Amino acid sequence: MSTIFGNLCCMFRRCLFSVLSIGPIPDHIAFIMDGNRRYAKRTQISTGHRVGFSALISVLRYCYEIGVKYVTIYAFSIDNFKRKPEEVQSTMDLMKEKIDELLEEHSIVNKYGIRMNFWGNLNLLNDAVRLSVEKAMRNTSNNTGPVLSVCVAYTSTNEIAHAIEKSCCQKTEMMKRMHANGFENGVVEKNTQTMVTVVDLEMHLFSNDCPDPDIIIRTSGETRLSNFLLWQSSFSHLQNPTPLWPEFSLRHLVWAILSYQRAYPYLQNRSKKML
Repeated sequence: MSTIFGNLCCMFRRCLFSVLSIGPIPDHIAFIMDGNRRYAKRTQISTGHRVGFSALISVLRYCYEIGVKYVTIYAFSIDNFKRKPEEVQSTMDLMKEKIDELLEEHSIVNKYGIRMNFWGNLNLLNDAVRLSVEKAMRNTSNNTGPVLSVCVAYTSTNEIAHAIEKSCCQKTEMMKRMHANGFENGVVEKNTQTMVTVVDLEMHLFSNDCPDPDIIIRTSGETRLSNFLLWQSSFSHLQNPTPLWPEFSLRHLVWAILSYQRAYPYLQNRSKKML
């Protein structure tokens, strides 16, 4: 009986997604998964993050079935390390457990051939989590399916500062090579190749191999970006549905894409004017 029901659900989703595909399908959706702790408090469970992970797996499946090529999630901010030590440790333990699960043979990662990225200051993670993160990126690096980017120990300001630092180091090395090749100081100073540009910064962002998000969704009704993808969100369609993250479902995702499709002509027009 459950198999029949599952097959009917799959058929329904295929029909629904084929209708959606008449309009523009976003290449990249980013999620701020807000509301796990409030969900736990409201439902009187020990942690909402475990339920939130189940919601994430479902949302990833729907996104990839629709045709979304990139999904980025805000999993843990650098600011979250300021929470109670036992809460941080519990979250880190759960994160390691779930990353390891994603690498199992029958996981969604292997089903769809997902390549996993982890963006952030990974040195802030404890050794166990960092090793799992590195293993996930290494084991999926050759996958050719959709891309899942997990922002962990991340803030956008830290990402931008990191990109500036890397760009400056690159330019310093370039200037050293130019001096070694006999260029005069005056020529070096005027050479535009030694100046840090927007292109240089974007090359050193964590997101350098991903397009900017078409949609950024923050659940729980909050309207703040909370230091998430500030550089990349200039033309993103920002949405703040009211469900808490563990409650976010297929119908909310479909509504988000429909809202994006309605706004698409305006977003395209604004983007062209800025080019």
